Amino acid sequence: MFIQTESTPNPATLKFLPGRAVLAAGTADFPTEEAASASPFARRVFGAGGVAGVFFGPDFVTVTKTDEADWAHIKPGILGAIMEHYQSGEPVMEGEAGSVEHAAHDGPDEEIVSQIKELLDTRVRPAVAQDGGDITFHGFERGVVYLHMQGACAGCPSSTMTLKMGIENLLRHYIPEVTEVRPVAG
Repeated sequence: MFIQTESTPNPATLKFLPGRAVLAAGTADFPTEEAASASPFARRVFGAGGVAGVFFGPDFVTVTKTDEADWAHIKPGILGAIMEHYQSGEPVMEGEAGSVEHAAHDGPDEEIVSQIKELLDTRVRPAVAQDGGDITFHGFERGVVYLHMQGACAGCPSSTMTLKMGIENLLRHYIPEVTEVRPVAG
């Protein structure tokens, strides 16, 4: 098994491409080791040591290291953990836990929210997945769109620029009711 790695805009995060499917649908975010309880795969990656967060996409695993860890020291253990998972035959997830999707929203702004989610799904999420992350809709209130950043996007030095210059401009262009985009914590 050959696992490729790619750097991301976040220096604390690497994207691992096992050459096999990781998740059949959606994404899964494990910002802490405790959050990984429903995923044998994520628990195995955290067990490699020096890991602060794990994020699964359709065909990639994004790993965020602790501040103290050095990629040169922890990368071999992470590669080993990914290989072990695929050899083990264990599921990526136990049950339905961990899947990340947009927050539900109904009410007077339902049509606007539908347009926001459509733009996020068609224009934004594919682009941020290339960098090993995901962005999901969290809410819309008085012109402000609230988004949740995950994987490589969470804590990335360029994430504020991505939100303000990229996503906010895109949404404001297509949806005049949008005035601002703000991030929300997990």
